[in-house]
Amino acid sequence: MTHPETKARAGGAVPAACSSPPACRAPADAALDIKSALAGLMDDLTAFRAGITTQLKAQEEKLTMLDRKTAFAGRPALSTATDIDLSHKQAFGGYLRNGDDDALRGLDLQHKGMSTAVDADGGYLVDPQTSAAIQTVLRSNASIRAISTVVNVESNSYDVLIDHSELGYTWTNETASLTETTAPQITRVPIPLHELSALPKASQRLLDDSAFDIETWLAGRIADKFARAEATAFISGDGIDKPRGILSHPQVPQDIWAWGSLGYVPSGQSGDFASTAPSDPIIELVYALDAQYRANASFVMNSKTAGAVRKMKDADGRFLWADGLASGEPARLMGYPVLIAEQMPDIAPDSIAIAFGDFAAGYTIAERPDLRVLRDPFSAKPHVLFYATKRVGGDVSDFAAIKLMKFAVN
Repeated sequence: MTHPETKARAGGAVPAACSSPPACRAPADAALDIKSALAGLMDDLTAFRAGITTQLKAQEEKLTMLDRKTAFAGRPALSTATDIDLSHKQAFGGYLRNGDDDALRGLDLQHKGMSTAVDADGGYLVDPQTSAAIQTVLRSNASIRAISTVVNVESNSYDVLIDHSELGYTWTNETASLTETTAPQITRVPIPLHELSALPKASQRLLDDSAFDIETWLAGRIADKFARAEATAFISGDGIDKPRGILSHPQVPQDIWAWGSLGYVPSGQSGDFASTAPSDPIIELVYALDAQYRANASFVMNSKTAGAVRKMKDADGRFLWADGLASGEPARLMGYPVLIAEQMPDIAPDSIAIAFGDFAAGYTIAERPDLRVLRDPFSAKPHVLFYATKRVGGDVSDFAAIKLMKFAVN
């Protein structure tokens, strides 16, 4: 038997529950309503987008007008660091030219890299541009500074701690009793800082000349003075009011070397290389250095000694000396770089003309990073003196890392 409601649906009649039109619409009417709602939403989005575009265009016009105004008025520097550097440079240049320190007194200096106060009595810090030029020249100078360890300190001395002894040990088994072994010994090597000064001068008329570059001139004079003084002290300084050089320490034959002295290898002839097999002492010098230091080792000698060594050949007729293949690369002797330091002694009887070692481990240079300049227009009229000072120290920190060649029979 067929249900009456089923028949009604099959015949297309509207059910009794949907007799009210608002409660139940045909599918075509619902689709029209959704389409109308979407069209209204799109119209609203289009209007919103047009409003945003109008606002952005108005803001862009305002910014363009403001940019044109500032371009005509002269736009200031955006970096505050640039303003500080330029004002410091101008104030320092004025102080050097005419002694006017009012501008320096009025500067609000940042003390991030300074440890002490700066005043007129102690001198003023050199402006950053000049100081950078001086440091560049010092590092590029032919000095053992280039291959040594350089540290910046804020105190009056720097201590290097060296462990140069062996830790004791013993072979044992799990049932044997252990006994105390020897402990390592740590040696403290103090490196005091000494004051290095230069006193160049210039006439007041020269300083008044606007075409004269006072900063470049001052940097060059101070750099030349400091570089030559440092290079000499690092080689032969006695440690009294100056750094202690490598050649000021006791020198003993390598066979009896002990800590606190530098071992040397004889050349085989007084004041010259041996007449037979002259290159053998150089080979002996290389292997007198322990293997742990040879990987980073360098030769140090002056130009005259390099001229004599350059002529040497091995048993097969090959030169021991090889020039650098690339620009700026140092020459090599037996595969190790050669530093030409003119402060090294010439070849002479009993002289130490060649040094070989790992100077990064064997020699330490300590310095304070600040450089001071004091202007003195009274002591040398009509000239103006510029008293420049810095503090630097140096000493051998590892006596096992450096070996020497003595031009003697034994």
